[in-house]
Amino acid sequence: MKEQTEVGKLKEGRYMVIDDEPCKIQSISTSKPGKHGAAKARIDAVGIFDGMKRSVVSPVGAKVYAPIVERKSAQVISIAANTVSFMDMKDFTNFELQVEDAQLAQIEPGKEIPYIESLGKRKLDI
Repeated sequence: MKEQTEVGKLKEGRYMVIDDEPCKIQSISTSKPGKHGAAKARIDAVGIFDGMKRSVVSPVGAKVYAPIVERKSAQVISIAANTVSFMDMKDFTNFELQVEDAQLAQIEPGKEIPYIESLGKRKLDI
């Protein structure tokens, strides 16, 4: 899910969609409007799920999408190698995620783990 907003209304720490990837805004700098042009904004952001830095230069009045980022919690059902099965604590849906070795040490069956969901993707928030 995503909603439409203007570039001028975005702030640092909020989220926006760049290249179909939800990104957290690190910095925004705006230039003055010129004699024949509109003010421009340069936005530097980092992808939530892939960690890649992205930057966009756009007019302040341009429309962009802001993803709806939900923070939820899930219970660990089972662990098999680097794949962990979870059950959402609100709607009881089951899903699996690939987990890195560093995070795997903190996960045990039956434990509740916070995660982030946006644009159909999920990531552990630990």
